[in-house]
Amino acid sequence: MRRVMAAVLVAGLATSPAGVPVRALAQQPGSKTVTLHENVERVLTNVVVRDKKTGALITGLKQSDFQVFEDKRPQPITTFDYQNVDEAVTLAESKTVSGTSTTPAPAKKTIEDLVNNDFAAKPDELKDRRLIVMFFDLSSMQPEDITRAVDAAKDYINNHMAPADLAASVSLVSSLSMDQDFTNDKTALLRAVSKYDGTDSSGYALGNEGGDSDGTSDDSTSFTADDSEFNSLNTDRELYAIRTICKSIEKVEQKKSLLYFSGGLSRQGIENQASIREATNECVKADTAMYAVDTRGLQALNPVGNASQGSKRGTAAYSGASMQSQLNSNFSSQETLGTLATDTGGKLFVDSNDFGPAFQQVQHDTEAYYIIGYHSTNPRRDGSYRHLTINLLNHPDAKLEYRPGYYAPADFQHAKTEDRELALTEQMRSEIPATDVAVYLQALYFRLADGKFYIPMSVVIPGSQINAVQVKDKDKATIDFLGQVRNAQNIVVGQVRQTVNLALDANQQVQKKNVQYSTGFTLAPGKYHVKFVVRENQSGNMGTFETDIQVPDMKKTAGLKLSSIVMSSQSTPDKDKKSIDPLVRDGVEWVPNVPHVFRQDQHLNFLYEVYAPAKEKDATAQDSAAPAKNPVRVLTSIEFLLGGVKVYETPMVEADAINIPERDAVGFQFDVPLAGLKTGTYVCQVNVIDDAGGNFSFPRMALRVTAAAPAATTPVAAATAAKPAPGL
Repeated sequence: MRRVMAAVLVAGLATSPAGVPVRALAQQPGSKTVTLHENVERVLTNVVVRDKKTGALITGLKQSDFQVFEDKRPQPITTFDYQNVDEAVTLAESKTVSGTSTTPAPAKKTIEDLVNNDFAAKPDELKDRRLIVMFFDLSSMQPEDITRAVDAAKDYINNHMAPADLAASVSLVSSLSMDQDFTNDKTALLRAVSKYDGTDSSGYALGNEGGDSDGTSDDSTSFTADDSEFNSLNTDRELYAIRTICKSIEKVEQKKSLLYFSGGLSRQGIENQASIREATNECVKADTAMYAVDTRGLQALNPVGNASQGSKRGTAAYSGASMQSQLNSNFSSQETLGTLATDTGGKLFVDSNDFGPAFQQVQHDTEAYYIIGYHSTNPRRDGSYRHLTINLLNHPDAKLEYRPGYYAPADFQHAKTEDRELALTEQMRSEIPATDVAVYLQALYFRLADGKFYIPMSVVIPGSQINAVQVKDKDKATIDFLGQVRNAQNIVVGQVRQTVNLALDANQQVQKKNVQYSTGFTLAPGKYHVKFVVRENQSGNMGTFETDIQVPDMKKTAGLKLSSIVMSSQSTPDKDKKSIDPLVRDGVEWVPNVPHVFRQDQHLNFLYEVYAPAKEKDATAQDSAAPAKNPVRVLTSIEFLLGGVKVYETPMVEADAINIPERDAVGFQFDVPLAGLKTGTYVCQVNVIDDAGGNFSFPRMALRVTAAAPAATTPVAAATAAKPAPGL
């Protein structure tokens, strides 16, 4: 049950002209000239130049020796530098001998530092160093794979770590863990990587991609669940970890290397394409090359399986189908690693049980390099992949190593569907709220028959926040809604995701209205956290609203049991005849007025329910236990106070029967014309008395009445005890 409607905006809101892309405006004092400042993004790439025959580094080159092409178009070089970490460290050590000491690298950090971008918190301490992040993806490795990876790391630390090297260690099991920040302390590094040794297997087997049982083990465990969807989410999690690591070291303005030890990374069709692109982009922005190591090493694939499996059923083991399936699965898991490595300027290491060459390659690629920067002449923010070509003039024997390209930045209009969905999901995960779109939320509660509660929620967006596009005689816009409800244990117990299309006549003008989205969740009594993310799809602006709500436990509540009080001035026909929404009465669905602002020409409707009212006894009957002719007696009225003085009260309404038996409730509905009330801010007091039980409640709420064109008349309140809605 999700509803969207446009409600009249009660207050004028200033708006800016639609369709004007402005980044920043600056006006000089005393000047009428407005200057437009455009954000210009610089592209940086590292180039290693070697002799083709000897492999020796070629040094002493100048900016004029290089040519840069982006998609075959020449690009003017704006920044140029040369970095040699070994020489820089030697120079630093000579200064230390002469009395100038260097600041030691940070020794220990926590995972909170990594997530909060406090990884390598002091970039100046890392300057002119070879920075290596060892990332152990324990969730994808078997115990023997972990042992090989740890042995290779220990060998590097003990025997091959150069004076210029600063290494860090990060691991992923069920969550990302930063075990050691950048340091050259071998003892600390050995302590960090040693804890991975001997870890129990926590890898995830690949799902059965086949559509039948041919090729599966013929034993008591022959059933294989299709976990391809889970594997897709698992791959996204690993790619998200790579993004987090790179983003954490982005502020360190020099080349970094990420050594990724993995048991393979399988992609499920196009499901993970957005995550791969985001991980690649973040590595490129952070100037980090990824060196991926397949820790499975050299594998001997057996068409009939190994000792850990039962015999294969069917003919797959004899027709070559089983072997081909294993080869395809193995290649798929390596292909994703190779894509990440190549696109970030690193290398892939597979089919070898010796991982030492990976460390040697990192040292080899980062010992000396040229840093070239330019501002792209292509202004389009279309998110496309742009190929880089770098030539060296007058050096025919030189071999250049550099990143082959990068993904251009993308504005919202050019973002792919999967990228848009990923951005919405990430905003839901983020602890930092989005504030580009104002969002307001109201949550109510009504008890259901089984002791649970239906929680109607209304999300309101001011029309001034929406950039509508005029198509013929209509204003059109689309809005994305993503909402989550988490319980006290932080488990998602309710979620809604919907894209809403708005189309209003031009004379109605979207910017002069509020857009209200209504949905609902069925929850048990307890404490919950609600968060909604809203995105306006013309500009891509997002807004969030989150709050804690308490669903009452009426079994433990003494006295009158009262639902939320709904104030409404609009209704729509109920299209869902089986709706459980208590806001549906007599085939009409009432829309809550979230801001509590009404016009004098509107009718104000109050809706609320009293649960399990006390039963009366018949005093005239000889048997004192005999039921009364009228089993309940609930009285209610509504008062309007202006400036603390009562200016109007509805007639008293008496209910003498349960009119919603499914919920053991007495439902009330008041219809109050507002024509006779003056404009102003009122306090409404709802008087509810359970006369049979001696219980009462007098909740209050504020509302505002604004002027209307028609002349005011004396208000006549129509008050009735609500009948149960059809289908309840």
